[in-house]
Amino acid sequence: MKNATVTKNVDSKGRLTLGESFANQTVLIEPRGEGEVLVKLARVIPAREAWLYKNKEALASVRRGLQQAAEGQSVPGPDLEAVASLVEQLQDE
Repeated sequence: MKNATVTKNVDSKGRLTLGESFANQTVLIEPRGEGEVLVKLARVIPAREAWLYKNKEALASVRRGLQQAAEGQSVPGPDLEAVASLVEQLQDE
């Protein structure tokens, strides 16, 4: 429905259907003056995750890590057997 003007009716509860292309999408409704609104597709970020998008350094680090993971780059993890052995030794003391 690009660039096409369509007439629609708002129902008695103030609802307006936008059509199938908007189905199951989140939208922002922005008043633009008298009798005019702008509808924008949106994505919602949970409040507890919003800090990441405010911290450019952290976001860059996460994106870099995701790219490295996608390329199969990784570093060896900790030696869990050595850690378990150390824990046993410390418990024996």
